[in-house]
Amino acid sequence: MEADLLDTLEALGYQGPLLDEAALGPALESGLSSPEYCQLLCWLSSQMKLLDNLEEGVSTEGGDLESMQLEISGFLKELSCPYTSLVSGDIKSRLQNKEDCLKLLLFLGSELQAVQILQTKKSSCSEPNDAVNKELKTIFEVLRLPLPSTSDVISQIKSVQEKEHLEKINEALCIEYECRRRMLIKRLDVTVQSFGWSERAKAKTDDIARVYQPVRYSLCPKSAISLSHLLASREDLSRIVRTSSGSIREKTVCPVNKVLMGRVPDRGGRPSEIQPPPPEMPPWQKRQDDGGRGGWRGGRRGGGGFGRGGYNAAPRGGRGGGRGGYNDFGGRGNYRKY
Repeated sequence: MEADLLDTLEALGYQGPLLDEAALGPALESGLSSPEYCQLLCWLSSQMKLLDNLEEGVSTEGGDLESMQLEISGFLKELSCPYTSLVSGDIKSRLQNKEDCLKLLLFLGSELQAVQILQTKKSSCSEPNDAVNKELKTIFEVLRLPLPSTSDVISQIKSVQEKEHLEKINEALCIEYECRRRMLIKRLDVTVQSFGWSERAKAKTDDIARVYQPVRYSLCPKSAISLSHLLASREDLSRIVRTSSGSIREKTVCPVNKVLMGRVPDRGGRPSEIQPPPPEMPPWQKRQDDGGRGGWRGGRRGGGGFGRGGYNAAPRGGRGGGRGGYNDFGGRGNYRKY
């Protein structure tokens, strides 16, 4: 971890005495009692405060160890430090061992690197070419590699962007094939479950489970194909081989394939031969019979009903029966036609 800290400090541009590995170890052992360690803390906090507009900071102006511990505590809380040993418990008991002192420097160094990257991205929005060239130049200088031409770097960046598109396509395909695999595995479970419905299979439930379960749990619904497999694939991998080809049949041949089925009864099912069903009576309409003329339902002149005279017309002076039939109580009204 000390080597990682040295690489981080060198990448950040730190030029202090703790770049020497021989001086870094004793400073970490002494912690806040070491002036070099405190100066490094102040340098990291000042760089972050300058780039990220932070309110808290760490300084050695007071010279008091307790006040410096308070400043470090407030600074780490503002940065939302995830290490509980650095932000919880008694303030005086913190940073009392080499591990915590090293952990603090690594955290601040990584945070400062992240802030520098974000600032570079913000500046690249206004001046993309200059920011990219500057960042690439810094990377090649840190790695001690010869700086290539700008055109070569841009082409390489485009190739990387194409790989990112491939990653998105591969992710979408993995989701699709996972859904298909889950469906096929479910079909397999249902098929094997249906085998147990027969009387002979019910007595061999344990034997079936002993054979099937190990194979079933070896089937993974998620695809194991990654972008690295795609980039490493050869052109001959895209050849489509028929499942009935000789090379494939050598691995799938079994005695069941030699069994020939005889004639089977015609089960129909052809839509062109199916007769449409007869029309049904609508549910809101009652069935009606064909009624003749006359009778109690009456016709136009005869039949039943209450007319204008007769029984219903008694209050008008009893103008007797009409011309209707047997059930006509009189009058000319007879059965009304609606």
